[in-house]
Amino acid sequence: MGPTAAGKTALALELVRQLPCDIISVDSAMVYRGMDIGTAKPNPEQLAAAPHQLIDLVDPIEAYSTARFRHDALVAMAEITAKGRIPLLVGGTMLYFRALQQGLAVLPSANAELRRTLAKEAAVNGWAALHARLTALDPVTAAHIHPNDPQRIQRALEVQLLTGQPMSVLIRAATIEPLPYRLLKFARAPQHRAELHARIEQRFADMLKQGLIDEVQQLLARHNLTAELPSMRCVGYRQVLEYLRGDYDRNELLQRGIFASRQLAKRQLTWLRAELNCEWLYDDSNVLEQALQRIMQTIYSPESNILM
Repeated sequence: MGPTAAGKTALALELVRQLPCDIISVDSAMVYRGMDIGTAKPNPEQLAAAPHQLIDLVDPIEAYSTARFRHDALVAMAEITAKGRIPLLVGGTMLYFRALQQGLAVLPSANAELRRTLAKEAAVNGWAALHARLTALDPVTAAHIHPNDPQRIQRALEVQLLTGQPMSVLIRAATIEPLPYRLLKFARAPQHRAELHARIEQRFADMLKQGLIDEVQQLLARHNLTAELPSMRCVGYRQVLEYLRGDYDRNELLQRGIFASRQLAKRQLTWLRAELNCEWLYDDSNVLEQALQRIMQTIYSPESNILM
């Protein structure tokens, strides 16, 4: 696990070379076909050396839910372990990790009409106003959602309005199915925030050089994509879409993309700090050696308290 641009993929590829691991992507953006540059999807050479499951699953016009991820991940994990290999889950979508570990509440399906109504309200009053509304209705859920996270604000309000109950109440009432695996959790991150910010800045600049704008233009030509779709809310894609709409120039696109990526990293780190029994791998150490050492300790010491 780790924030964007932390080096998760590089470490995972090294682990695959050393251990009988198969990679499962835990990334809510990599599930979309044709969204390669802006999601930092592994390149063909990397995928040939270490195939990733749960990438390129759906078209950007489709939705992919947390519940579907949990189902798909459990199927993939069962297939991998049946072959005598180890599932290696890699990504930065913390909600997916949490759903895998803790299970999911039974929540109502998306309601297109209600979502359009909420989107119109947000267009007039702003998402911060809807976040304030959510805070009044469900302060527990609102406390875990950033005011600039429209997708989760919309979903929490949708659940509240459809069921008449706060999402937090429904989640607390859910039956948690135990995960039939022992977990060893690594958090990959730079030691200092300034280093992470520098990597984020360089990564987004590189994405633009690699053709992120052309990638979005090609997606727009093939699909009836709008800014409200989950795929186009992904960091980078939303900013490019606004740039192509003429909202600002290329330099402003760069700055907005970097800022949005930093905000994403901040949210990811907040989630990570709440993870129990998590082993942090920082840049000031040999992260591969440290990870391998902990894995060996886990294999030969099943009673270790880092296991779940």
